[in-house]
Amino acid sequence: MLGTEMIKKVIDSNNFTVGGGAASALAGAMAAGMIAMVAKLSLKKDYELTVDTYKKVSDEADKLAKELLAGAKADERAFCMIKNAYALPKSTEEEKRERAIAIQNGGIAAATVPKDNGFMCKRIYELGMMLKGRSNPNASSDLEEAIMLAKAGIKGCILNVEANLPLIKDQEKKSEFQSYIDELNKY
Repeated sequence: MLGTEMIKKVIDSNNFTVGGGAASALAGAMAAGMIAMVAKLSLKKDYELTVDTYKKVSDEADKLAKELLAGAKADERAFCMIKNAYALPKSTEEEKRERAIAIQNGGIAAATVPKDNGFMCKRIYELGMMLKGRSNPNASSDLEEAIMLAKAGIKGCILNVEANLPLIKDQEKKSEFQSYIDELNKY
């Protein structure tokens, strides 16, 4: 299972290909799973939202959980792009040029993945806030934990975008990423 594999990699202190980006995506995936659960536990009684709304929330959260598990794996692949770029030869001017392009492309990929994961975590946070005070009170601690995990996912994704910005020399691209960071920092 992809989730189990990624969790093992994140908690393995000898694995240097996964880190905060994958952990942030996994936090978001866990939040999404718990929010879907809370929505499903709220179907049988009147907690202010319609049955259809709870079903839509649970369906969307379940979908986002799967996408974030894939996002954790994508984060690992993006990091490996950077690692591989730094391993390229740099003996000639042409090799240096190709290496610099590969490093920037790796940096763009490694900033894009957590940006995308961050916006999925943002959506999960919004779904959690929609349920707050309008869901089964027996699952209120689960909902609070999910909201905290979603927020941690957002913040972790922001940190990972920022960590990769120095690799990007294209100022327009950097500005674009900064606007995404600014949007995500609202949560």
